Amino acid sequence: MREKSGMDGASEELERRSRYLSSLIQRTKLKEDANREEEKEGKEKEPVKAKSYSGHGREAADDLKDAQNIRVRACDMPPELQRRAFHCAREALGAMPKLDSKRLALALKKEFDSSYGPAWHCIVGTSFGSYVTHSLGGFVYFSIDKVYILLFRTAVEPLDRQP
Repeated sequence: MREKSGMDGASEELERRSRYLSSLIQRTKLKEDANREEEKEGKEKEPVKAKSYSGHGREAADDLKDAQNIRVRACDMPPELQRRAFHCAREALGAMPKLDSKRLALALKKEFDSSYGPAWHCIVGTSFGSYVTHSLGGFVYFSIDKVYILLFRTAVEPLDRQP
């Protein structure tokens, strides 16, 4: 009897997390729609000006083109870390003649491990499913063209070693 109630608890938890992720995705879609409307209005009002981005002189039109290829699918991450993930992913993809999912995942993981501490995980591909538990503020799922990237952080707890 306990086994069944344990399964019910697990099912309830799975459903709760599923609803949470669905609400995150819905909020992200609403934000994207609002941003697209703002961009359309902004393009009509003012011309595009050149700007410097991360120390590389590029035109704003290039930045807009890059940004349009990126779609945030779900996110629980500060904007600064998101931008870092997008930039690293674009750089790594740009350096590859063809998609190498493992290499891209490794590049993002190493970058985030060295910059923000250990326990970052990255999954890259054109078709995959996942269900992960992440640390608060350490989750982004986005796509660049047809490449999907899941980057998340988990908590690291030291093992209690018994003498």
